[in-house]
Order: sequence, then C-alpha cells, then structure tokens
Amino acid sequence: MTLRRLGRLFFFGSIALILIVDQLTKAWVVAHLPLYEPSDLWQWLAPILSFTYVRNTGVAFGLFQGLSRVFALLPVLVVVAVVAFRRSLPVGDLWVHLSLGLVVGGALGNVIDRLLRGYVVDFLDVNFRPLQSWPVFNVADSAVVVGVAILLLDTFLAQAEEAPADA
Repeated sequence: MTLRRLGRLFFFGSIALILIVDQLTKAWVVAHLPLYEPSDLWQWLAPILSFTYVRNTGVAFGLFQGLSRVFALLPVLVVVAVVAFRRSLPVGDLWVHLSLGLVVGGALGNVIDRLLRGYVVDFLDVNFRPLQSWPVFNVADSAVVVGVAILLLDTFLAQAEEAPADA
C-alpha cells in the first residue's frame, strides 16, 4: 500500500469510524436513557464515568443555548477547510492525516445531530476529581479533542526535530 493510500485510509477511515461509533452511541442513549438523570450502567465504571443524557442546544460545554442551528454552519466550514488543507500535506505524515480525520469525524457527528435533532446528544459524565464538574460530552467531542491533541503533539515533535542542537 502506498503512503498516499495509507494517508487517505487514516483520514477517511477515522472519519467513518468516529461517525459510526458516535451515531450508534447517541441512538442507544436516546432510546435507553432517561433525560438529565445520571445512570451508572456498570458499577465498576461509576467512580470514573456515568452516563447522563443531555440535550445540548448550544455550542461546546453548553454555551449559547438555543443557537444550535446557527452553530451548525461553522463546523461545516471547518470541515471544508480541513479537507482542502489535507491535500497540501506530505503523504507520509500519517499522524496528521489521522488527527484531521478525528477532528472532521467529530465535527460531522455533532453537525448531524444539530441538523436532524436540533440539538447535540451528550452523555459522557466524568465523576473523578478534579473533573467531576466537567460538562457532559459525547464520542464526537472526544474525537475532536484527541485529534487536536495528536496534531499539537505531532507539531511540537516536528519542531523539536528541526531545532538546531545547542553545542
């Protein structure tokens, strides 16, 4: 398999994987969990994570509630920009292709919710300190955060490699 094909696989494969997992988990949550009531589905996971079905009509962390459809356009523009930018990347930079795929998959997952439901389904509720007050989130949000983290780490490591060594 060529590097070009591998880069495409990392990019489009991660988009597809995130969209499938995100939409399946959200469909399950809507069908099985009560709205706004924390549920501990597995006792062993309860100290770390609960599942709380929340309808987010705002943007990240529930800010600007009620403007869900307005904020559906911004991620679409970001997706278009990322897809266009990805074409200019070196074919062998697989971590960047993967990270951009995670960001695009996450963004599209939440856009689908905003367009079909009018809100984003959030359900992952962190219980451990110091994050127990963290806003409820979903798989798509996690993919965006992980994608950005990989991109930042890759950028940092690439800059460290290019920096001249001190004598």
